[in-house]
Amino acid sequence: MPNFCAAPNCTRKSTQSDLAFFRFPRDPERCQMWVENCRRADLEDKTADQLNKHYRLCAKHFEPSMICKTSPYRTVLKDTAIPTIFDLTSHLNNPHSRHRKRIKELTEEDIRRIKERRLEASREKLQNKENEVSDGQDASADKDAGPPLTPAEKELRDYLKSLFEIIVVIGKQNIPLNGHMEVGDEGECFTPSNFQALLEYRINAGDEVLRKRFEMTAVNAEYCPSDQQRKILEVCEGCIREEILQEVQECRFFSLVTGDLAEFPDGPHVPLFLRFVDKSHILREEFIEFLPFEGDEEALTQRLESQVNGKWGLNMDYCRGQAHISSGVFANKMKAIAAGLMEKYPLAVYTPCSTCALNVYLANNLLLTGVQVVMSTIRRIGLFFGKLPAVQAELEHAITILYQGNEERANELKETSRSNWTERHDLFELAVELLEPLLLCMDSIHDNEDKKWSDQITNDAYMISESLADFEFVVTLVVLKNALSFTRAFGKNLQGPTMDVFFAANSLTAVLHSLNEVMDNIEVYHEFWFEEAVNLSAAMEIPVRIPRLFLRKQRTEAGVEIQPESYFKEYLTVPMVGRIIQELKDVFSENHLKALKCLSLVPAVMGQLKFNASEESNADVYRNDLPNPDTLPAELHCWRIKWKHRGKEISLPATIHDTMQLAEVKFFPNVYAFLKVLCTLPVLKLENAKCEAAWKRTRAYLADTPVNHRSKSLAVLNINYDVKHDLDMMVDTYVKMHPEQESEALV
Repeated sequence: MPNFCAAPNCTRKSTQSDLAFFRFPRDPERCQMWVENCRRADLEDKTADQLNKHYRLCAKHFEPSMICKTSPYRTVLKDTAIPTIFDLTSHLNNPHSRHRKRIKELTEEDIRRIKERRLEASREKLQNKENEVSDGQDASADKDAGPPLTPAEKELRDYLKSLFEIIVVIGKQNIPLNGHMEVGDEGECFTPSNFQALLEYRINAGDEVLRKRFEMTAVNAEYCPSDQQRKILEVCEGCIREEILQEVQECRFFSLVTGDLAEFPDGPHVPLFLRFVDKSHILREEFIEFLPFEGDEEALTQRLESQVNGKWGLNMDYCRGQAHISSGVFANKMKAIAAGLMEKYPLAVYTPCSTCALNVYLANNLLLTGVQVVMSTIRRIGLFFGKLPAVQAELEHAITILYQGNEERANELKETSRSNWTERHDLFELAVELLEPLLLCMDSIHDNEDKKWSDQITNDAYMISESLADFEFVVTLVVLKNALSFTRAFGKNLQGPTMDVFFAANSLTAVLHSLNEVMDNIEVYHEFWFEEAVNLSAAMEIPVRIPRLFLRKQRTEAGVEIQPESYFKEYLTVPMVGRIIQELKDVFSENHLKALKCLSLVPAVMGQLKFNASEESNADVYRNDLPNPDTLPAELHCWRIKWKHRGKEISLPATIHDTMQLAEVKFFPNVYAFLKVLCTLPVLKLENAKCEAAWKRTRAYLADTPVNHRSKSLAVLNINYDVKHDLDMMVDTYVKMHPEQESEALV
């Protein structure tokens, strides 16, 4: 829904203008001045918080000198800005017009009070101009047109700016803040912290501000206490995050996406991303922060909600989707969090994540011990080959040995094994084919006859081979491959082109029907699947047996023997198929499917349907998000006619991004709003490789940084290294937050 200007006789709204829109201030005194100047009688009885939350004024009502563009992406008002430019008479020329914003008739007392305030404002403005003239260039550069800084204050701010520069370098280059001493070490550290080392380097390189500050300080003294470093880092982190959040606030709608659990020195944390469409109509997913993962599901849900509504300044009412990449017990908690958020915010639909193949996503969410062992082993294999390219040749040699006589397939598997095959939609089919070569490869590395592998590598290979050579692993992998074969094509289409996504949403019923048929005939299916697992195990000389842990827990009666086939049917195949069906129903709720079916608004999909689609039945989901919902049927009719009778030389846009880039789309405000909301659904694939940069940087940060060197604040700087930073703004923020330290430094 667009922002409407609250000024009388002003019809501007954010979707039809490039103008910035500003909230009413929270400060009651300034807010009252805004209301008086607006002359809106209906606003006088509202609190400053209500006005701040629900009302905006566009930039046309402020003097240009009151508006600052701090970056290409951010426009702000000065702290003293008051709106003074209003049209209070044009409605008199049209007595039949409707007035939602009724103009208040001023009494003589009102006029007198306004004149006094304007006189006072003009005096302050004149005083500011005199200060600017007397202070020369320094005063003209002062963004807030405040009183000139004393030499001591200017020197202090230059010093703080140097500290912030160092913190930014440390964060963006992922340098441990406190050096390489282990957290919790009690002995003396014989090297300075990295922060201290960079300070000294800058002093030696000729930084006069730092030299003057510390020239009389003992060389072995700590120049900047760790407490001050922490405060500087928090401010730096907050300013970087604010740049991203400002864009999200301007675009209004967003989705929440979380990654898998990450360990930090103070406990496990969840990486949080925001998905939104920016002003250039580019779909983005940006990393925001690591959230502590402590407490039960209810506490975690409340923490996430308060983080969005409070700390981030967003509104969960505008959240249109949520996706959570997780596994095992962690996945169970995240599903409970998703359910809690959906209960309170029904439009924040729970979906799979576009950066994770659907079958991988489903397997990670199956709370079965055997499945989690398979998934953790596959992740370990991916890391093993990712960090050690030299072992790739060993795997390819094993493929050559085992696929003799089928050279074409051997070459295909070699090529596949060089890519990120552990993240593909056909992961489990590939894993079954590669299982025997992988086991041969791991055994060869562990055997280490040529002594070319290190102890660490041989130990890792042994751990992987132990998992692969277990019959429970083999049968679980085979059952996963067969059970998820029914969702493989569905998942691939779901994360494919817009046309495929639309038809995939309509094919879910068929997928569920096939899985239910498997469940109805589970004895027959399990027999075939178990036989496949037995044959594969025989080829690798793996004995068929029931898991040892089960036999220890279940003391069977004398003479009663449990057969492996019956055991795995009851404890693996039946629960796995049932949970896959339930998981599909959970992540493809009625609202989710309705939203995906609205992809028929994309002209190429519309053309494929011969322009006979009717979106009105699905559009009710987002009715309150539309600027003019009453005109939706007529607008959709015009939208279809526009593309049905287009010229032959005009091609139909095939994606949401292409459609939103059209200049004429703004003449269809409801369609435009629909497309922006649909874009935010986490299930839809990111159309630009750059949009996945935040995910890649997050994975790189976690892979390259040992747990004891990880910092939540430094991670924000490192992962968002391309976000523009304003050192002056950081210094101003720090001084406002910690005025006591400024006073101490000046003394």
